[in-house]
Amino acid sequence: MSRVSHPFLYIWSNAQMTNQASPVEEQEKLLDEALNLVKAQAFQMKRCLDKSKLMDALKHASTMLGELRTSLLSPKSYYELYMAITDELRHLELYLLEEFQKGRKVADLYELVQYAGNIVPRLYLLITVGLVYIKTSTSLRRDLLKDLVEMCRGVQHPLRGLFLRNYLLQCTRNILPDISETQNESEGTVRDAIDFVLMNFAEMNKLWVRMQHQGHSRDKERRERERSELRILVGTNLVRLSQLEAVTVDDYRRLVLPGILEQVVSCRDAIAQEYLMECIIQVFPDEFHLANLQPFLKSCAELQPGVNIKNIIIALIERLAAYSQRNEGNINLSVVMEDGKEQEVQLFEVFSDQVAAITQARVDMPSEDMLSLQLALLKLAQRCHPDKLSYVDRVLAHTDKICADIHQNSGKTHLESNMPVFKELMKILKLPADHYKNILTLIKLQNYAPLIKHLNYNGRIMIAVHLINDVLETDTLISTPEDVESVLSMLDVLVKDQPDQPTTEPDVEDFMEEQGLLARLIHHFKSDSADQQYLILSAARKALQGGGARRIQHTFPPILFHAYRLAFLYKDLRDQDEMWEKKCQKIFQFCHQTISTLVKAELAELPLRCAENAEPMRTQCALAASKLLKKPDQSRAVALCAHLFWKGPKDGQQWALNEPGRALDCLKKAARVAQQCMDGGVQAQLLAELLGRYALLRHRGNRALTAGLIDAVIQKIREELANLDQSEEVEQITKHFHNTLQHLKNRMECPDPDGLGSEGLVLS
Repeated sequence: MSRVSHPFLYIWSNAQMTNQASPVEEQEKLLDEALNLVKAQAFQMKRCLDKSKLMDALKHASTMLGELRTSLLSPKSYYELYMAITDELRHLELYLLEEFQKGRKVADLYELVQYAGNIVPRLYLLITVGLVYIKTSTSLRRDLLKDLVEMCRGVQHPLRGLFLRNYLLQCTRNILPDISETQNESEGTVRDAIDFVLMNFAEMNKLWVRMQHQGHSRDKERRERERSELRILVGTNLVRLSQLEAVTVDDYRRLVLPGILEQVVSCRDAIAQEYLMECIIQVFPDEFHLANLQPFLKSCAELQPGVNIKNIIIALIERLAAYSQRNEGNINLSVVMEDGKEQEVQLFEVFSDQVAAITQARVDMPSEDMLSLQLALLKLAQRCHPDKLSYVDRVLAHTDKICADIHQNSGKTHLESNMPVFKELMKILKLPADHYKNILTLIKLQNYAPLIKHLNYNGRIMIAVHLINDVLETDTLISTPEDVESVLSMLDVLVKDQPDQPTTEPDVEDFMEEQGLLARLIHHFKSDSADQQYLILSAARKALQGGGARRIQHTFPPILFHAYRLAFLYKDLRDQDEMWEKKCQKIFQFCHQTISTLVKAELAELPLRCAENAEPMRTQCALAASKLLKKPDQSRAVALCAHLFWKGPKDGQQWALNEPGRALDCLKKAARVAQQCMDGGVQAQLLAELLGRYALLRHRGNRALTAGLIDAVIQKIREELANLDQSEEVEQITKHFHNTLQHLKNRMECPDPDGLGSEGLVLS
C-alpha cells in the first residue's frame, strides 16, 4: 500500500525539534522514498506489459500514480516526482497504442480505468487511455476532450490539481482540432480546441490563486514564492492557444481574448493578473494585439492595485513599436466604435488615450511609474511616428502636468536628485535629444524647455551640458536670432544665476568647464548672411550680458572675435554693399561696447592678470621690445617695460611681484640702446625721457635706482646737449631736461613720505 494513503500526525516539541532534520533534508528524504517506490512500481508495470498482463500493469501504474496524492512535498519536489512518474507513463501509452492498433477495444478500457479506487490515479490513467483513444479514432475527439477536462474538476487540491491539468494539456497538445471547418462535427473544430483550453486555463488559474490561502499566515511569503515557481503551468495554456494555427483575428477578438481577460480580471489576484497579462503580450502575434488594443488596455484599468501596470503597458508598447519599425510604420490599426463601425486610428492615439485613462483611474499609482509610462509613449511616438513632433510634444505636456502635480503634493519647487521621479524625468529629457540630435528640433517642442525647469539646479546643469555636447558633436549651426534666443533661454541655467543655485561658491574647475562649453556653443551661431550674422551676435550678447562678471569673461570674447570676422567679411563684400563702411563702423561700436562691459571696475581682474601669467607676460614684453627695428623705438619700449617689474605701494603695501633689479636692468638697457643712435639729438632726447623714468621709479620706492645712477644720466645729458648746435629741436630737448631737473628740485624741497627722496642728487 502506498505510504501516502495514510495520514501522518506530527507532534512537535522543543525537545524533538533539536533532533529534527532541516526542512530541506526532510524534503529530500520524502522525495527519495517516493522516487524509490516509483522505480519499483514502474519496473513491475513494464514487466507485466512485456508479459501482456495489462490489468496487472494498470494496478502497478495506479500504485505508482498514488504517490502524486501526497501533500507533504514542496512544489519543487512534487515537480520532480511528477516528471519521473509521467516519464514512466509513456511506456504504458506506447503499449496501449500498439494494442489498440492491433484491434483491442479502447472503449472498454476507457470505462474500466474509471473504477480505480483513488481519484488522482484514476484521472491520470483516464487521460492516458483517452489520449490513445483519440489517436486511434478521431470520431469522438470533441466529446472525449470535453469529458476529460470536466472530470479533472474532481481534484480540487491546488498543487495536485495543477499538475493533473498540466498533464492533460501536455498529452493533448498534438491532438487538439486545429481546423476551422469539418464534415464530421464529432471530430471538432478549432472552436472546440479554444473552449477546451480556456476551460482548462480557468480551472488551473483558480487552483493557482487558491494556493495563497493554504496554510498559516506566517508562511505567506514562502507560499507566494512557491506560487511564482508554478506560474508557468498556468501560462502554458495561453501558449497552447497561440499555437492554434486556425485561430483568426476574429476568433481572437470574439472568443480567445474575452475568455482570458474575464478570468484574469475576475480572479482578483495581483500575482496572477500581472503574470497572465504579460503572457498575453508575449505569446500572441502582433497582428492580434493591434486588432484588440482597446479591450486589452481597458482591462488593465480593472486590475488589482498591487499589479504593476507600468511593466505590462511598457512591454506591449515596446513590442508593437518594434513591429511597426519592422514594417516601416505601414500598419493599419482599426478599432470598433460604439456604433459598431470600424475606424482607422494611429497607434499612438490609442495608447495615449488609454494610458491617460489608466493613470486617472489608478490614483495610487506611483509618480515614477506615471513618468515611466510617458517615457514608453515617447519612444513609441519617435519610433512609429518620427515625422509627428506633435505626438512628442503631447507626451511632454502630460509629463509637465504630472510634475506640476508632484510639486503641489510635495510642496517642493524642484525635483531632487534622490527622488525616483528625477531619474525618470532625466530619461524623458535625454530621449528626444539623443533621438533627434538637433537642438533646433527641441526648441520647436513647446513643452521641452518648461519641462527642464522641474529639475533641481544640478539636474538642469546636466541637461544643459548634454544639449551643448550634442550641438558640438553634430556641428549644428544656429542661423537665426530667434533660434539663438530660444537656445540660450533653454540653457538658462548656464547663462545667468539661478534662484535655487547653491549659496556656496561653485567648484572653479566645473564652472570654467561649463562656461567653456557655452563659449564653444557661440561659435555655432552662424548665418550665411552678413546682416543676419550681426543680428545673431546682438541677440547672443543681449542674452548673455545678464550672466554677471564671472560668466561674460568667458562668453563675450567669442562674440568679439566673430564681430571682427564680420567686419572683414563686410570689407570683402564692399563691391556688393555700398553701406559696408557704415556697417563696419557699427560693428566697431558693438565691439567697443562689449569691451567696455568687460573692463568695468567689477571686471578689472581678468584671468590674464593672474600671478602665474604675470611673469611670462612681462618677460615676453621685454623680449619683444628689444627686437624692434628702430633703435629709438627699442629704447623707449624697453624703458616702458621697467614699469612691469616695479609698481608703487598701494595702501602702504608693496606689490608682491616687484623685482627692483629687473626694473633697473630695463632702464640700463634702454640707456645703452639710446647711446647707440648715430644722431646726437636723438640720444639727448631719449636720455631726457629716460631720466624721467629713473626719477619716477625711484620716487615709487625702488632702492636699486641710486642717486649715483641718476647723476650719471644727468651728466651724460649735459654732455650731449653741449655738443649740439642750437636749433628748435635742441631747445625743446633742453626745455624738457630743465623741467625734469626742476621737478627733482621740488621733490627735494617737499619729499614724499611714501617714496625715496632726491637727496644726494647733483642738480645744478
